[in-house]
Amino acid sequence: MINDVLVKPLDGVTPGSDTPAAIRARPGGSAANQAAWMAHLGAAVTFAGRVGARDARYHRRELSRVGVRTHLAVDPEADTGSIVIMLAPDGERTMFTDRAANLKLEKDDLPASLLDEADVLHLTGYTFCEPPLLEVALWLLDQARSRGMAVTVDPGSAAFLAQMEPGAFLRWTDGAAVCFPNRDEAAILVGEADPVTMATRLTRYYRVVVLKLGGAGCVLAAAEQAPVRIAATGVPEVWDTTGAGDAFCGAFMSRWLAGGPDPGVQNLADAAEFATRIAASVVTRFGARPV
Repeated sequence: MINDVLVKPLDGVTPGSDTPAAIRARPGGSAANQAAWMAHLGAAVTFAGRVGARDARYHRRELSRVGVRTHLAVDPEADTGSIVIMLAPDGERTMFTDRAANLKLEKDDLPASLLDEADVLHLTGYTFCEPPLLEVALWLLDQARSRGMAVTVDPGSAAFLAQMEPGAFLRWTDGAAVCFPNRDEAAILVGEADPVTMATRLTRYYRVVVLKLGGAGCVLAAAEQAPVRIAATGVPEVWDTTGAGDAFCGAFMSRWLAGGPDPGVQNLADAAEFATRIAASVVTRFGARPV
């Protein structure tokens, strides 16, 4: 779980003094945002994570409000993770991250029974970027594979991927049903610059790749099929891009899962087009969650 603090200067920044700004506190966290959008759009979702004691009721309420079932481990000492997000005039973000209680997530926080009635395990790359969390992520992947469950992954952070051993994330997540990288994450994973080339190369590891390109839409690629470019949905003004990729991922997952977890039986282009429309609705306002 994450507490987002969004800061958008209303004029030029005045170094060393005061700058008028719009400042908002919102519930956040990539995986929690994705779960919120999936549930809001009709999917049955259980979110599991770790939260500081003083915020546990707040985050349970916020996720339950949009239909997410929660399994939150409450940390009696560490605070909930926090991110201060500085927004540029065009809505682009610079994030200052303190993961706090998130870094203390353990296998004991996640009973294997959570997977017993699930069709899909979805993980973000944040669960792979620190040694204690990596153990949890690899254990969850083993549990899912032993059950024959589909796995989906969102690499989550180019900065954190760059700190990993080259090829490690691909090796850990090889065989996932769907991967949702953005342009920067895909470039780190496969060392290319062209979106179509990156998406195609990633299909060596994943059955379906949905490469998010922000205002340029996305590239949809599946093994042995020609990649498809899908345009973004236009908006009159971009205010805050925080969580647009999470909304895209949650919307795609909700539409895809509506027909079952096998990408081969889904109209993937329809799911991607739907996801671009949902993502566009997010960038026109503050915050990453459904209103």
